Amino acid sequence: MVKVDLDKVKEIVEKVKQETLEEGDILINTLHAIQDYYNNFVPPEAAEEVAKLLNIPVSRVYEVLSFYSMFSIKPRGKYVIRVCKSLPCHVTGGREVMEALKNKLGIEIGETTADGMFTLETTSCLGLCGVAPVIMINDQSFGNLTPEKIDEIIERFRGDENA
Repeated sequence: MVKVDLDKVKEIVEKVKQETLEEGDILINTLHAIQDYYNNFVPPEAAEEVAKLLNIPVSRVYEVLSFYSMFSIKPRGKYVIRVCKSLPCHVTGGREVMEALKNKLGIEIGETTADGMFTLETTSCLGLCGVAPVIMINDQSFGNLTPEKIDEIIERFRGDENA
């Protein structure tokens, strides 16, 4: 269980409010900053505090958290692997790439490795159809994948903090 520092949440909200030009972007920018602080997820206590500090309903915060796939309210690994499941990726070997990832990591979709390093997720499209099949690890894309390339990619992230 993660201990939520409400003073830190308040500090993040205030900083984002000062740095954000469009008022409509404050909630999303705040949730991104909190998720970065808490290592790839937004704790429920932090979400509730954000609602209070921004004077919006908690339901609005959870609406945003549940709508956008980049957000999570449960802990995820240091590296979030998103596997594209669009038709171009599927027909060019995406299913085999997914199986290679599951075998290499020893987890299923939606799970996190025991060491807390990797979370495996799917996404509808990464917009990189020209180099399908594609995965994204945090903000880094990898295309033209084969099951054989998966070992090398995962080992690179396991061995290098700045992969």
